[in-house]
Formats: sequence, C-alpha cells, structure tokens
Amino acid sequence: MSNTDLIIEERSRDIGDFLVGRLIPFRKKRMVGPFIFIDHMGPTTIKPGTYLDIDQHPHIGLSTLTYLFEGEIQHRDSIGTNQHIKPGSVNWMTAGKGVTHTERTPSEMRNGQSFTMHGYQIWVALPKEKEDMDPEFHHVDGSELPQWTDGPASFKLVAGKGFDRQSPLPVHSDLFMIEIKTTEDYNLTIKDQLFGEIGFCIVEGGITACNQEVNKGNMLISKTENACELSVKKDSIILLFGGEPFEEERHIFWNFVSSDKQKLEVAKEKWKNHEFPKVTDDDTYIPLP
Repeated sequence: MSNTDLIIEERSRDIGDFLVGRLIPFRKKRMVGPFIFIDHMGPTTIKPGTYLDIDQHPHIGLSTLTYLFEGEIQHRDSIGTNQHIKPGSVNWMTAGKGVTHTERTPSEMRNGQSFTMHGYQIWVALPKEKEDMDPEFHHVDGSELPQWTDGPASFKLVAGKGFDRQSPLPVHSDLFMIEIKTTEDYNLTIKDQLFGEIGFCIVEGGITACNQEVNKGNMLISKTENACELSVKKDSIILLFGGEPFEEERHIFWNFVSSDKQKLEVAKEKWKNHEFPKVTDDDTYIPLP
C-alpha cells in the first residue's frame, strides 16, 4: 500500500521494560527488528463511492506483509501476480530491486453492498545483501499457518519463528509475527520463546505491563527479551512481531527502503521517468510526492 501520508506520532512514553507509542515508526523507535512500517487499515465501512483503488506504485528494498481481519483486497503486481487477500491468510511481496503493484476492492464485491475492511499493511526491510534481489510474491492460506492454544489464548504464527514453531512463509531474515486472541484474561510469557526486539500491536482489548494498562491502538516495544510479566485482557487481539535488528541503518522515502541513500535517489528518478516494471493492462500511475 502506498505510504502517501506520514503516521501521526503521538507522544511516546516509557513505562519501565517497555516503550509505548502509536504504530511504527514513532519518535523513540524507528524499527522493531527488521519491521520498519506498520499501517492500520480501518476498521472502516467500504461501500459504493469508497472502494479501495490504490493505483500503480513502486517499492524497493523491502517486503510487504498484508494481513486482514475483515474484507478483501485484490493484489496485482508487475511480476504477474493476481491474488485475492482474504482474512487470516498472508500476502508477502518482496520488492527487492524494484516492483510495482496495485491494491483494489475485487470486482465481485463492487455490487452495491457495504462491507468492513480491517487489517494491517506491514513493511519488513530486507537484509543489505538481499536489497537488490529479484522480486517475489508468496501467498499462504490461513489454514496452512501453525496454530495452537494455551488456556484462553489462541495463537497463529503468521511469519518467521517463535514458540518452537515455524511459519511456511519464506522470509528473508530472523523475524516473527504472531496473532494472539484471548477469551479470558491471560498471562503471556515471552521469555525464551522469542528472540531479538519484540513489539506488541494492540488491535483490540489491551495489555497490562509493569502495572500499567495499555489499550487498543497503541504499540508496546519491549526493551528486554526478559520483560516484566504481561497480562492480556479478555477479548483482546494482539499482533506480536519483531526479530533480530540489522547492523546498518535503514533509510526510507515514500515507498522506498534502503541501507544506501543513493539507491533511494536512483529509485526516485526511475519512477519519475516511468522506468519501473508495470502491472499488465494497467496504465495508472501515482506520482512521486
């Protein structure tokens, strides 16, 4: 999805073992492991006149991870992919040296009815040695993802490794993304289960950490793998994500990510000059901001 607007950064705060802020990047924390951008889509009502129509736009140096709770999106890209994204499944597009894509409400849902769209668009930076790899696309159905329960909590491993399990999604660095849903209050233990930097995106409900409540719409970033005890509230949905950070800083401009600022400049010129690959039978174009 095109990052045409900046995230509005609310004042981040420190509550002991955690930083609290609104999505990433926020002022005190630009990345969590290789995760560099998280955009919350909705929940919003899609109806005639408000259909999702994101025209052709480019990416370099990252993978996009799209994960929906409600609604559907049709993804098309310049390597020939035409895939519907449905709730619970995961779409993983690796831009590498350059890819173009569109995201739209599927034609069969443009039927005069309304529906809810709710999900997350996530960007994961590529390791330096893979920033110029050929573009790839992978779709994994929700039924193929590792799932398990622990008392009132259900877990789904969307990407990477965690809790002695591995997702079939072919990622390019040490990372994890896990969906947790609770039906009652639940004490979550992350010690020795996840490694690297750890973030908690609160989709619904809330978390009590270090004797403070943090509710939906916020994100917690653990400052230690052995953080204080976490209690997830009843009827919560949490996205747990992170991994090993890169040694090099990542630079970001619009939809481009790179360890080398010069590559961002080259990508800008290529897009302005219409030199990126195109989606077949699509002449739309989002100008460089």
